[in-house]
Amino acid sequence: MDRSALIESLRGGLIVSCQAMPEEPLFGPQSMAAMARAAFLGGAVAIRANSVEDIAAIHKTVSLPIIGLIKEDIPGFEVRITPTLGHAEKIAQAGADVIAMDATRRPRPGNVSVEEMIGQIHQRLGKPVLADVSTRDEGLSAAEWGADFVATTLSGYTSYSPSQRGPDLALLEQLAAQLKPSGTPVIAEGRIVTPQEAVNALACGAYAVVVGGAITRPQWITAQFSTAIREARAA
Repeated sequence: MDRSALIESLRGGLIVSCQAMPEEPLFGPQSMAAMARAAFLGGAVAIRANSVEDIAAIHKTVSLPIIGLIKEDIPGFEVRITPTLGHAEKIAQAGADVIAMDATRRPRPGNVSVEEMIGQIHQRLGKPVLADVSTRDEGLSAAEWGADFVATTLSGYTSYSPSQRGPDLALLEQLAAQLKPSGTPVIAEGRIVTPQEAVNALACGAYAVVVGGAITRPQWITAQFSTAIREARAA
């Protein structure tokens, strides 16, 4: 699928983030591939996935576009979503269609700038870039530097962005309005847990919406129900 067709395939759709941490029951490529299959059957237009193993397994299981990333904690750096070009290369080789990367202002290993990273992914790997940002300025800069998508993923996860319980719709609206002339799609991601919140994000200008835990983390979903029941019984 070429870049323009890929971008068009995501318009107004649901992207499901199929990720699990090592301590979670569904951790591992087999479980994430099954989750991606379920997302496909439920109407998802793309999958967001973490790790070479999970991306490769999902690539074999569904025909949906895959937004790939690798999360790795590197001592001395806060950036952990695809922190280096080496990570991006592994993502591409595993079968991802789009490379997701941290595009915040925080320092990266090797002092590689966001602009350099985007350029290298385009030139060396030939893959579109989804820039995860936490502020308006980061999003505008990422688009200026050539990011194919800008996502609100990291709002609330940097020390200088607003911490809130729900999705950052204000940031979404700002980016959607300011990037409309350039045509850079803005993806809503982060703390979207209900269908109505997803609809609200689209109404605020999102090109597509990413939902993760509310679909793919059954232990978290169960906890919402059990906590509500306990609180109701205690009232």
